[in-house]
Amino acid sequence: MTAWQLACIDMAGTTVRDDGLVEQAFTVAFAGEGVAPGTPQHERMLAVVRKTMGQSRIEVFRLLLDGDEERAQAANETFEEAYGLLVDEGAVLPIPGAIEAIKALRASGIKVALTTGFARATQEAIIDALGWWGQVDLVLSPADAGRGRPFPDFMLVSALKLGVEDVRRMVVVGDTPLDLIAGQRAGAGLLVGVLTGAGDRQALMAAGAHEVIGSIGSLPRLLGLE
Repeated sequence: MTAWQLACIDMAGTTVRDDGLVEQAFTVAFAGEGVAPGTPQHERMLAVVRKTMGQSRIEVFRLLLDGDEERAQAANETFEEAYGLLVDEGAVLPIPGAIEAIKALRASGIKVALTTGFARATQEAIIDALGWWGQVDLVLSPADAGRGRPFPDFMLVSALKLGVEDVRRMVVVGDTPLDLIAGQRAGAGLLVGVLTGAGDRQALMAAGAHEVIGSIGSLPRLLGLE
C-alpha cells in the first residue's frame, strides 16, 4: 500500500503540452486590448505572462491592466476563446506518458486531481478533447477552488473533496514555481517539478521542489509504483 493518498497535478505544461499555445492565446488577448505583437509593450506584457505562469489567468490580466476589472474580464474572455479555438483545432495534446502515469497512480490507490489556471469551460474542453473524463477523480479551476496559485486552495479543496486524512500524504506536481509554492503552502508532503513546461530545474528547486523529473511519465517510478 502506498503512503500517498492524493496527487494534485497541473495541466498545461505538466500533463498537457503547451508548445507556446498559452502565449499565442495571450497575444490574441493583448491585440484585443490594442497591443500589437512585436511592440515593446507586447514584449513587456509577455515577460509578465512568463513570470506568472501557473497563476489564474484573470489575475494575470488584472495585473497587466492595472486592476481595470472591465478590461481584465474582456481580455480574459478573449484569451479563453482563443485557447478554446486551439483546442477545437486539435492543437492541444497530452504530455507523452501522462495518462499512463495517472492510471498507474489510481491503480495504486492514489486519487488524482487535475488543477489549472484556465477557466472552467476551457478546462472542460481540454479534458473533452483528450478523452480524460473518468480517468481522474477531480478537476478544479480557480473558480471551483476559490483562489488560484500561489494560494493553496487547489490542494486544500482537493484534499477535502477526496477525503485525504493528512495533507502530508499529498503529492503536488507542476511545471512552474507557483505550482510548488502553492503545494508548499498547503503542507503537501512531496513537491515534484517537471521539466516539460515553463520552469527550469533551478527555478523549480528554488520554489521548494523536493524532486525534479523530466516529465510526468516518471512520476510512478519516483513514487515507487514501478
